[in-house]
Amino acid sequence: MAGRIEDYALIGDMQTAALVCRDGTVDWLCLPRFDSHAIFAGLLGTEEHGFWRLGPAFASDQEPPTAARRHYRGDSLILESEWDTQRGTVRVTDFMPPRDGAPQLIRIVEGVSGRVPMRSELRMRFSYGRVVPWVHKHEGRTVAVAGPDSVWFDTLAETYGESLTTYSDFTVSPGDRIAFTISWQPSHKEPPALPEPEQSLEATEDFWREWVDHCTYHGPYREAVVRSLITLKALTYAPTGGIVAAPTTSLPEDIGGVRNWDYRYTWLRDAAITLSSLLRTGYREEARAWREWLLRAVAGDPENLQIMYGIAGERELGEAELDWLPGYENSAPVRVGNGAAHQLQLDVYGEVTEALHLAHMTGLARNDYASLLQLKLIRYLEGHWQEPDEGIWEVRGPRRHFVHSKVMAWVAVDRTIKLIESGDADGPLERWKDLREEIHRDVCEKGYDKERNTFTQSYGSKELDASLLLIPQVGFLPPDDKRVIGTIEAIQRELSTADGFILRYPTEGDDEGVDGLPGDEGAFLACSFWMADDLAMIGRVDEARRLFEKLLSLRNDLGLLAEEWDPRLQRQVGNFPQAFSHVPLIDTALRLTASGAYGG
Repeated sequence: MAGRIEDYALIGDMQTAALVCRDGTVDWLCLPRFDSHAIFAGLLGTEEHGFWRLGPAFASDQEPPTAARRHYRGDSLILESEWDTQRGTVRVTDFMPPRDGAPQLIRIVEGVSGRVPMRSELRMRFSYGRVVPWVHKHEGRTVAVAGPDSVWFDTLAETYGESLTTYSDFTVSPGDRIAFTISWQPSHKEPPALPEPEQSLEATEDFWREWVDHCTYHGPYREAVVRSLITLKALTYAPTGGIVAAPTTSLPEDIGGVRNWDYRYTWLRDAAITLSSLLRTGYREEARAWREWLLRAVAGDPENLQIMYGIAGERELGEAELDWLPGYENSAPVRVGNGAAHQLQLDVYGEVTEALHLAHMTGLARNDYASLLQLKLIRYLEGHWQEPDEGIWEVRGPRRHFVHSKVMAWVAVDRTIKLIESGDADGPLERWKDLREEIHRDVCEKGYDKERNTFTQSYGSKELDASLLLIPQVGFLPPDDKRVIGTIEAIQRELSTADGFILRYPTEGDDEGVDGLPGDEGAFLACSFWMADDLAMIGRVDEARRLFEKLLSLRNDLGLLAEEWDPRLQRQVGNFPQAFSHVPLIDTALRLTASGAYGG
């Protein structure tokens, strides 16, 4: 059975990623890309669906021992786990070197004290655990082949096969270092080069040290901010600049429920807010690469802007269910692809325009097509902003006039007006100023409940929605506006858990709610960070700091966050790690630091 979501560590090479559990088991790895088929899918099933365990040997009737300590080596994505056993102490270093050739996952076992018996247990299952590959020896190397894929396993330790699994039993003493590497290669090509684990380790450490040196944030929350930035970098697909929302699929928002989605794609919304955080912490090259990705993905058809694309800009992300996988803790179905790709979500136009605006304001080199794209998006919004849509939360129920969508349409128009006023674009300035005013008036008249002094989830509804917390943050209304303060306080009353964290919107248990799905979900971490931001903006800075630091305490021991927090089970839920949680962590840290609202 897979570990708790927070029991996992992330390692990656900025093209794909693996999750490593506390017991030394890699339960999730897709090769060669984030969105490729998994060769280890035990996370969503059982050991029969693929895993790689490396740790102290244990009896067959016992559970594998968990590491006594683990940490990332400095500000890097190199994981070090240590076990204390009756016979001594051993360390395993796991990492994926930034790719220069075949993708590799390298694991180095090091004896620290005593003589520790160890075991490597490698069970490769291609196509998300469905296909058993042909495993054989080729010129002294072990290779697993199935269809277009081959995975090469290299080590100086003795190996043997048993029950469709590759084993290695060995003992380490102080000073011993034994490396194990798997490398992916298209099966029709020549074998990948023999790995050089020690050189790769040194190069990987150098890469992360140099990258982190560019961070311009040196405030009191630097540790949390830097770890979040490293996580966002790890979720960036280096060849194109696309940023995945998470490296996993179908980790449930409701344990045992059906709220299981594939997040291994690039949401324009998530990527745009990620770009914002990167720009404000000194990472201009990542911002430039994302802008180029966006222009390629949208090229030729900006009027049919999708809410998400593949990491290379693919448009077709057809959704399917993998019925041979029982799901994480029996949370079925397991889905790959995402049917929400073709939803209408008007807020995306605002997020993309805001990202382009910020890139322009921070001095990113001008791109004429980016300005042209921005103008085309506004021309589309002119004719469509009044339509109902599926909204920021991708509801699978009927379309509505979501207030947040209208607010972000206003943002799109407002930022484009600013672009024209700066002299960097030409457009019908007065007409779009009238449009901006029309959208603003429409939202304030139809999306605001005067009796309760709060904006609502959609026109004419009584429900609240945590996305309304963004109203002051995007400048739609000033923080001291009584309607803003009323909305913040209403969300605190009606969408807050006992722990003080924030739900996205009301759910209906076994009945279908506004999102068209049964079941409930945990507190949405991004929304909880938004609440801390808003509290700081309206002058309640001590309360904001307390909430922020409470949110920081939810991170696992390695500083990682999933999408949500289940207040009933007191555990992380949803896909992991989640960009949409780490980005607002950075933003809130920057805001609180600027305000001086932090503990001594």
